[in-house]
Amino acid sequence: MRVLQIISSVAVGLGGVLECVRMLSEEWTKAGHEVEVASLDAPGFPDALAFPVQVHTLGPSFSKYAYSSALYPWLRDHHHEYDVVLVHGLWQYHAFASWRALHNQATPYTVFTHGMLDPYFKRRFPFKHLKKWLFWPWSEYRLLRDAKAVMFTCEEEKVLARQSFFLYKAHELVVGLGTKQYPLTLEDARGAFLSCFPVLRGKRLLIFMGRLHPKKACDILIEAFASTLANDPAWQLVMAGPDLDGWGPALERIASQLDIQNRVTWTGMLQGELKWGALAASEVLTLPSHQENFGVVVAEALACGLPVILSDQVNIWREVQSSEAGLVTSDTRAGVENALLRWSSMTEVERESMRERCIPCFQTYFDIHSVSTTLMKTLEGLAARSRAQAETV
Repeated sequence: MRVLQIISSVAVGLGGVLECVRMLSEEWTKAGHEVEVASLDAPGFPDALAFPVQVHTLGPSFSKYAYSSALYPWLRDHHHEYDVVLVHGLWQYHAFASWRALHNQATPYTVFTHGMLDPYFKRRFPFKHLKKWLFWPWSEYRLLRDAKAVMFTCEEEKVLARQSFFLYKAHELVVGLGTKQYPLTLEDARGAFLSCFPVLRGKRLLIFMGRLHPKKACDILIEAFASTLANDPAWQLVMAGPDLDGWGPALERIASQLDIQNRVTWTGMLQGELKWGALAASEVLTLPSHQENFGVVVAEALACGLPVILSDQVNIWREVQSSEAGLVTSDTRAGVENALLRWSSMTEVERESMRERCIPCFQTYFDIHSVSTTLMKTLEGLAARSRAQAETV
């Protein structure tokens, strides 16, 4: 199979959508498929040159909408070279250009929404949602309507997607999503992480890993930690992630006002060995987000045998809860406080039992090898049906 994946940018640090493209590209290439990516980055962009498969850089793009005049004609001229096209994400120009170039062609295309139709954004940013309505009937609605499949990571995401716009039509398909198990020795990675942050040696680590963004409820986590685990000097809160939106100083002020500034360690973005080492060195990961389509870091933690505390706004909470691989709570300060107290009151036998259930949970629901294999079979079926339809015309 020849597969083209389309994404706005392959810039490192852009989060889960990019990691999905990267992991699928690697898995499918190992399985013998030909995979390429089209992005709106400028030619010669270093992150594109370092990507594991060929990236057609069709930028530079302009504005937050990421417009580039090169994408549509390139897709129009080259789509026939691929068996299937997979469009990742909405609300930027690559989505509209994909529909414009592909909706009346024999080459089938599918769309991975990555949680971008979650009604949380409608509630949280009503004015921005109103602006999206101006685009919806002419762009995203038609993109989804004409796609051979609109793919979701879990049943929760699929159901929520129907609530954002009353004008909605899609061939919905739940395909799952996953991540890779750690590619190195965890004990070595743990040592490397603690060597970089020696102040954390001997501490019980509660770790948050992800962008420092209001959606992630970082402020609630800091406040909840201050009123619960911070009462025990053995605990340290680790905030591991990039501050792409400039919220970091405000979060540091919250910690200072609560007099726990010395109980919070800010690591910045961790990658490779340090990322896996941070997970291996921690006692529990927490993700109290107000909205989270998948939460790759949750799957990564489970792969390391690390239990998780997550809100019921992280769409994979049902899988975690049913596996008893973590604690699920609301995305409120009271909810997070309660979950932290529940964790601290568990016996070591109970915590160890939960740790033992983490890897089976990962293998059952979130192993990228299994997910990518199943997804490729789906894409092969869509491509075969499209070819058969074209032959009958």
